[in-house]
Amino acid sequence: MVEYRIDRHSGVATYVQIVQQTKQALRLGLLRPGDKLPTAREVVEATAINPNTVLKAYRELEREGLVEARRGLGTFVRRALGAAPADSPLRAELDAWAARAAESGLDRDDVAALFTAVLDKHFQGERS
Repeated sequence: MVEYRIDRHSGVATYVQIVQQTKQALRLGLLRPGDKLPTAREVVEATAINPNTVLKAYRELEREGLVEARRGLGTFVRRALGAAPADSPLRAELDAWAARAAESGLDRDDVAALFTAVLDKHFQGERS
């Protein structure tokens, strides 16, 4: 099950953070078709956010065809995204690279800038 973490200082709307974290879990294979998302009540208890915010995020995910609400049962994953399982060799390589970047004194923003530049180079023209 996905556990949402809300960063109130990120400048990103809370419902967008839930949408993004759900999509990330779908891309990493942490959520699969048929899995149940936490109920709005469970998310509210874990994050202290407004239940309407959770419902707004779930509606957005439903609008994108990623989840479906089943009356009286909850919200379920409808389809997966991507092909980057959390245990892939590429993730291990990226983890090692990030560790080397941190050891060499780069901070998070430096790493993000480098990574974004490389992504832009190799995935030019693709939608993020």
